[in-house]
Amino acid sequence: MIYDLLAKSSDAVGIAGVILLLIAYFQLSTNRISAQTMNYQLYNFTGALFILFSLLFHFNLSSFLIEFAWIIISLIGIYRIQAARRQNAGQAGNLYKLSDAKKKL
Repeated sequence: MIYDLLAKSSDAVGIAGVILLLIAYFQLSTNRISAQTMNYQLYNFTGALFILFSLLFHFNLSSFLIEFAWIIISLIGIYRIQAARRQNAGQAGNLYKLSDAKKKL
């Protein structure tokens, strides 16, 4: 019963994924978003994940491979953005500590 419900919704989920990927690419191509933003990476990740879900019910090897690669690339982008944020937060924390040390002098 649950399988049937998931199978029936798989096309709609896949179409939503395509729409997310197209929105991300349109925004990137029209300079409304940067590839270095979390929003862009999340659009790509979610869109590819949705398409991959639909492929579980309507399998196509070439589509599966490209969406799997899209997810991996998006995860790398998300990781790099998070790493940069952590590094920037650490630098800001260091500046705050230096500021406090100067006040004590």
